[in-house]
Amino acid sequence: MLKNFDENKRNSRPRVGITVGDPAGIGAEVTLKAVADKTVLESCLPVIIGDAEFLQKAAALLGLQADYRIVREDTETQSEILINSPDPLIYDCPNIKTEIEFGIESAITGKASAEYIEKAVTLCLEHKIEAIATAPISKNALKMANVPFPGHTEFLAYLTATTEFAMSFFAGNLRVVLLSTHVSLKDALKLVQHQAIANLIRLTDRELKKLGIATPKIAVAALNPHGGENQMFGSEEVAEISPAITECRAEGINVVGPFSADTVFLRNARGEFDVVIAHYHDQATIPVKSLAFGEAVNVTLGLPIIRTSVDHGTAFDIAGKNLAEHSSMKTAIMLAAELSRRKTVYQSKAAI
Repeated sequence: MLKNFDENKRNSRPRVGITVGDPAGIGAEVTLKAVADKTVLESCLPVIIGDAEFLQKAAALLGLQADYRIVREDTETQSEILINSPDPLIYDCPNIKTEIEFGIESAITGKASAEYIEKAVTLCLEHKIEAIATAPISKNALKMANVPFPGHTEFLAYLTATTEFAMSFFAGNLRVVLLSTHVSLKDALKLVQHQAIANLIRLTDRELKKLGIATPKIAVAALNPHGGENQMFGSEEVAEISPAITECRAEGINVVGPFSADTVFLRNARGEFDVVIAHYHDQATIPVKSLAFGEAVNVTLGLPIIRTSVDHGTAFDIAGKNLAEHSSMKTAIMLAAELSRRKTVYQSKAAI
């Protein structure tokens, strides 16, 4: 969770929409397990977004609870129920028209998972829920369903008409923001450019302030071994990264680096920095999953809505077997609720 938050400024429990992800994966299982957790219920009002009939069948198979009140799209009192219910709800998206098999991805499950995300965004933009936490989806199933996005981040940006956004991971003191996400390493290296890095530093500074960190201390990772070692092992630090840092420091942003990637993430986890900017997917996710697997939460920065997600995938190999561990889903839901409260406090201060 984030530090330095004034507990006295919490508002009432925010409504967090929870998309169940790819139905063939472990999303339904980790969602139902998390929603049954007392600490989750104390932090928010969960609204599970998925096919109600499928969820009830999955719950029966796994021995989990799913006897929550169902909200249907065509119900006249839909908005009233969403806003006023003191208990968890299932927002029914009846899109599983045929039997599916756990562990088998398909166009049907890809399409269903995309529709859950779309509905969650709509509800959030309509202020019927305050935040979104997402269970894992299958990129391959999305492709099979002709959904033209490689993952949640890009899809959510499209749905909210957001042009400036970034994937990040939060795990206690460890926070990492990514310059690029789902592209090949060869293509990711081409994106390490002065202006892109400077823009990401500005976005990170702006978004962390909205989430309650008044003066974020931002560290930027180096790209090459030993930070290039005076350009012996690469010139990106001198040509692209350092100029971006210098430019942003001149604007008053508290940003430092570049620091060798083999130590900067540990320094962040120990509290020396508020966040580290990484240059490509695995540079960020290897330290996150090594230092905080099961505790890290994926947060999309730059969106007009709060969105968090688990730090793991669909785990098709154990889907439907009641073997999935739900700690990351629990943490994602609770962080979504906390970030929603923080954003409310920030907006209240800004309006004064």
